[in-house]
Amino acid sequence: MMDIWTTLMYSLTFSTVQRALIATPLIALCSSLLGVPLVLKRFSLIGDGLSHVAFGAMAIATVLNLTNSFLLVLPVTILCAILLLRMGQNSKIKGDAAIAMISVGTLAGGYLIMNLFKSSARSSNFSADVCATLFGSNSILTLSTLDVWLCAALSVAVVMFFLLFYHKIFAITFDEDFASATGMNAKVYNLLLAIVIAVVIVLAMKLVGALLISALVIFPALSAMRVFKSFKRVVLCAVIFSVLCALLGIFISIPTGTPVGSTIVAVDIAGFFLFCILGLIKRRRVHP
Repeated sequence: MMDIWTTLMYSLTFSTVQRALIATPLIALCSSLLGVPLVLKRFSLIGDGLSHVAFGAMAIATVLNLTNSFLLVLPVTILCAILLLRMGQNSKIKGDAAIAMISVGTLAGGYLIMNLFKSSARSSNFSADVCATLFGSNSILTLSTLDVWLCAALSVAVVMFFLLFYHKIFAITFDEDFASATGMNAKVYNLLLAIVIAVVIVLAMKLVGALLISALVIFPALSAMRVFKSFKRVVLCAVIFSVLCALLGIFISIPTGTPVGSTIVAVDIAGFFLFCILGLIKRRRVHP
């Protein structure tokens, strides 16, 4: 036990670990804050779909040997978020079908492109690149100072967006048709929500990978809903839950050497089952 504690304390002296401890909770905060309206709108899998889109764009950036893949991945993901929104509003293609189409297509296409043109890429370790992109980096020591600043700026923007448009988000979450009938332009706020979640997905990919990113969006919201019923309490609980799970996941992954993304998701899952038990206890006290 002392060895684990010593290893953890020693790791915290490194600036790379300190950057991860700043960026990771910020990403978790943004994901959980946006996850609540997405889960309530039954559109939670948009995170999974957009992460696969980001993987496809990342594959193209790798083949093109772009020094900054962010410049390609971000606009492509935002465009697909808008496309998903438009397709979801089409009566012929429902939201879940639209997500499945784009998700599967971009994931398969990205992997195919990386296989076909792997000889032209600068990286010689193709399998490691794919694994890191899909499941996150094997080390938390990959976040740069720029990543931290981006996460900080994004967190401020997401929090401000949520606070400024709280009532609008609340309205389109529970009754979009009624919101439109009252004169609110629901399509614009849905569009803003899709764009913001696309940016969060791109930044979070480096942490947990394309296949695990939706866990940061879904589990905090679902966990909070096991205990609380009001929208405001669910949002606050989801944010606190997500940030604490992110920090705990890092603290576990450092001494054990496990992948930080997978560890955080495992903690999220454990927290979800804990909240299920708490919710059951609460219901039994109210209705004995």
